[in-house]
Amino acid sequence: MTDLFDRSRVLFVHAHPDDETLATGGLIAELAARGVEVAVLTATRGEQGEVVDGPLAHLAGTPELTAHREGEVAAACATLGVRHHAFLGGPDARAAGLPPRRYTDSGMAWLDETETVAGPGDAAGPDSLTSADPAEVAADIAAYARAFGADAIVSYDAHGGYGHPDHVALHAPSRAAASEVGVPFREVASVADPDDALDTPQHLPLLQEALRHYASQLTVDGADVVHVGGQRQPILTRFTLRTP
Repeated sequence: MTDLFDRSRVLFVHAHPDDETLATGGLIAELAARGVEVAVLTATRGEQGEVVDGPLAHLAGTPELTAHREGEVAAACATLGVRHHAFLGGPDARAAGLPPRRYTDSGMAWLDETETVAGPGDAAGPDSLTSADPAEVAADIAAYARAFGADAIVSYDAHGGYGHPDHVALHAPSRAAASEVGVPFREVASVADPDDALDTPQHLPLLQEALRHYASQLTVDGADVVHVGGQRQPILTRFTLRTP
C-alpha cells in the first residue's frame, strides 16, 4: 500500500471526469500532501453523462457539455493538488506516429434494481473507449507515462469499481502500459479491505471542495454525494491498493 509514498511521480488513469475524485481523491490528496507529484490521465470526457436538474440542465446532450466537463476536471484536479492532467489520445498521450484521437464515453446500463452494479449499454459508438484496440489504448497510456516521467501507474481493478465498461476497459491497458514503461502497476480494489487499507478522513473537506466542481454530475450533501440518478454514496476516504 504505502510503497506509492516512496515514489516521486505517480500517474492515475481514469475513465471520465469525476472518477479521479470519486474513486481515488483521498489517495491523490495524501500523495500530494506528502510531496509526490501526481498526474491524472482521463480517457474520455464523459459525453454520455446525464446532467443534474438545475441551472446546468440545458447542457444535457449538447456539445457544450463536453467543454463544461473539461473545465470541471481541471478545477477538481487543481483542488486535489494535481498539476498535470491530460486526455487520452491528445498531446503527450498519443503513441508516436499516430494522429491525435478522441476516445469517447461508452455509456453503461444498470444491471440491478439498486443501481449499484453497471454493465455495457447500447450507445457505445465507433470512437468509444470500449470499441478501441486495447493495445492502442495501452500505447497511448505508455506515451503519457513517459512524457510525465511516471514511476508508478494506478488504475482500476478488473471489476472497475462498480462495473462501468469504460473502467473495466482501462484495467488491462493500464497494466500493460506499466509493463511497457517498466514501472509498477497498482490497482485500486473495488471494495476496500478493512485489514489492508489507507484511511484519509483528514482530506474529506478537500474532497468535498473538489467534488463541488462537478455540479453537472452530482451534489455534495455532507459526507455523501448524490449522483444524477439519485444514488447516494459516501465520499470515499478508504482505499486498498493491490499488485495484480
